[in-house]
Amino acid sequence: MTRPNDTSYYETLPLSSDLALRRRFMVVDEPLQGNLRFGLLLEILDLVAERAALNYVRRTYPDARVVTAAIDNIFIRHVADVTRDIVFHARINHVGRSSLEIGIRVEQPGEPANHIASCYFTMVARSGTGDDAVSVALPPLEYCDEIEQSRAGKAVAARDEYRQQQLLLSEPPSRDEYEMLAALHMAQEQPGFSGMPAGRLVADAWERMYPEQENVPQKIFGGYLIRRAYELSAICSELVAPDRSIMAAVNRINFFHPVRMGDKLHFTSRVVYTSGSFVCVEANIERISRDRTSKALSNSCLFTFVNVDMDLVHRPVPQIYPITYAEDARYLAAHRSCQSIIQHHSII
Repeated sequence: MTRPNDTSYYETLPLSSDLALRRRFMVVDEPLQGNLRFGLLLEILDLVAERAALNYVRRTYPDARVVTAAIDNIFIRHVADVTRDIVFHARINHVGRSSLEIGIRVEQPGEPANHIASCYFTMVARSGTGDDAVSVALPPLEYCDEIEQSRAGKAVAARDEYRQQQLLLSEPPSRDEYEMLAALHMAQEQPGFSGMPAGRLVADAWERMYPEQENVPQKIFGGYLIRRAYELSAICSELVAPDRSIMAAVNRINFFHPVRMGDKLHFTSRVVYTSGSFVCVEANIERISRDRTSKALSNSCLFTFVNVDMDLVHRPVPQIYPITYAEDARYLAAHRSCQSIIQHHSII
């Protein structure tokens, strides 16, 4: 039997020595704290999760592939220094019937060591290509010590918690949540109201998919898609953040339908919630087939940004005001997700 510790996979981003690579990962070509393109880091994280999963899956199925089903969470602990190497340490925390949860620790070794982020990916093992692809049954891991058992238990608990959260989306607001939404609507009825309507805080973009974005045969690399969704969402967050908006957490990214070469994609990002210094942005990617006969939601994402000054001190953001029922629903869902993250995890 294989233990989780036996599945460890390491990869290094040599930013200290590869100056061309460092420049590519810079937000701006000038001294700036946290001067690292998080969207590009998302691409690398997806590749690292895929490679760690493949190393395990191909012990049993040499020709199998893995696809990203979801990015469960990414918590930013500290900002990265673009002049120092970044090390990715991936490990399989739990194996289900055909799914694997990959935990990735992102850090910069040295003095002082810098823990950048903790990340959790759900991958699914598949055999075959196109419409003939099927999920394959995976051999289980053996969880021997308390740490391995704890990580596996947390993976199962996180999956169950997400399912419960999805069920709660159809539940009516609690009394406190109802009063919160009611106060937001009452404020809009006051004379001289000048608050930010949520419906105006939207950004969108269109893009065609080409062979250069291909990963598995005939399908587009998921890491590229989420990078583009993040970049548009970062721009969207600046519609409400008055200072500098940086990533605090990826609440959740779902992969619903594969994107194929020739598909036309519609990226839509909208600010759905603000609280204190935090800004939640929901992003959706809709794919339209090359022959325009079908369309489907490919990805849904929820990002939490934090508004900071040049010294990375948190700065408040304006309150936004939902108007329609759909905006209320998005506001409430983001409120629940954001509060859960802030309460249970130490993020920037």
